[in-house]
Amino acid sequence: MRATFAVLLARRRIVRAVAAAALAPLALLRAGAAFGQQPAAATSYPTRPVRIIVPSSPGGGTDILARLLAKKLGESLGQPFIVENRAGAGQALGIDVVSHAAPDGYTLLMAASAIVLNQVLSKKTSYDTVRDFRPVSLVSTVSNVLVVNPALPVKTARELIAYAQSHPGALNYSSAGNGTSPHLSMELFRSMAGITMTHVPYKGSGPATVDVLSGQVQLSMPNILTVMPHIKGGTLRALGVTGPRRAAALPDVPTIAEAGLPGYESVQWYGVLAPAGTPAAVVNKLQAEIVRAVQSTEMQAAMANEGADPVGSSADEFAAFTRAEIAKWTRVVKTAGIQQE
Repeated sequence: MRATFAVLLARRRIVRAVAAAALAPLALLRAGAAFGQQPAAATSYPTRPVRIIVPSSPGGGTDILARLLAKKLGESLGQPFIVENRAGAGQALGIDVVSHAAPDGYTLLMAASAIVLNQVLSKKTSYDTVRDFRPVSLVSTVSNVLVVNPALPVKTARELIAYAQSHPGALNYSSAGNGTSPHLSMELFRSMAGITMTHVPYKGSGPATVDVLSGQVQLSMPNILTVMPHIKGGTLRALGVTGPRRAAALPDVPTIAEAGLPGYESVQWYGVLAPAGTPAAVVNKLQAEIVRAVQSTEMQAAMANEGADPVGSSADEFAAFTRAEIAKWTRVVKTAGIQQE
């Protein structure tokens, strides 16, 4: 009897030891989480190639920045970052691919401000920027520039506002199309200044600029790079840049806020988004490396060449920026009476 009892006691001790050994890794994982340590899967990320989806064609600003960033991230994180262009449906095709991708950090979106403008302007958008994506970092911003035909007798934004007030309905402005950044940026200017102007939409920045040069329309607010040669050559007069700071490419041109409309700000922007649900540890690791890449001499020089201002924000800053952009452009669209699809 005593021998049998001793055998049973020994068996119980063995079972307890095995159970304790099995639970030890779980206990260590819980303890690590309690002290802020990240799971091994997060610290080892990435372990395979990462896709960066560009929702537009090769060669544009979004594509150029994505390829610069992919090169730097591949060097720092030890895995290829592959740019994949998915153009179509006003960028909605590529955006939709990422919104439905696995939230594991291996499919990212190189987003531009169009992701917000499309959502604000269209009732048919299949995604919600806040709901379906997790911000990683704002990479850069690009200002538009308010330009006029030199025949228009104004030399500052303040003089333009005064002229429009004394000549209601006399001014026409061009844009690259209805709902584009140049269109909405000018509508923000118009509404804040309390002036009346007529919008003339074109199919692209090229023809919109040609008609300002010819005097068919008096002014426009395109991307800086689109009209830089004309500003330098004196065939267009620059009255102000739309961003919060003077543009490095046009250091002598004041911001519109400086030049007569305090509080005005409008930029085109580029940033990295991940699918909603992507682990915080992966987002944090990506964000740190993106900031490092943006601060590199190579990317700083390349962005300056493209007329872009480097940013490199935290994920929370990018999230707040995105929400503010949605709110601002929703107000502009409503005030301007722009018809949504």
